[in-house]
Amino acid sequence: MKFQITGKNITITEAMKQATESKLAKMDKYFIIDESVMAKVLARTYRDAQKIEITIFTKMMDFRVEVKADDFYEALDIAIDKLEGQMRKLKTRISKKHRSSLSASIAFDQFEGEESSKDDKIVRVKEIELTPVDMETAINQMEALEHSFHIYYDSEDELISVLYKRNDGGYGVIQVKNKVLPR
Repeated sequence: MKFQITGKNITITEAMKQATESKLAKMDKYFIIDESVMAKVLARTYRDAQKIEITIFTKMMDFRVEVKADDFYEALDIAIDKLEGQMRKLKTRISKKHRSSLSASIAFDQFEGEESSKDDKIVRVKEIELTPVDMETAINQMEALEHSFHIYYDSEDELISVLYKRNDGGYGVIQVKNKVLPR
């Protein structure tokens, strides 16, 4: 696994870098390693806490965690635990659904299965009609519905977009790059 470790408002010391690489290297056993597996770590410091964001990019899917703690090393330990939890949960879902294409990047035999909870069940399917709107209108619609995200067709760049509230304040937008094919 390749590593990219950066800091914002914090200088990454050699000890922090070694601890991060050491903890992430232990996760190599969970991935089918090739040149495409990359771990990006972003460490930030705030007045009251340290925050670590870890994103692991694989061929078929990405894993991401964000953890705040009093100490960098504590945040790192919690983040690694969360990543392993995400992988265990994914293994259980894949084994139930027999989706073997995702397993091309992950060595699931390294995990014990996790019982699924009723939170894993789809309890509602909703269909929506996308009409072209600008981003400001999409924000207003999302706020009026008191939702944390909103799907819309962006009238400016003609892309399907997902508007969402960020945990650190403000908004984010995810845009679909590929064109939707007619049925």
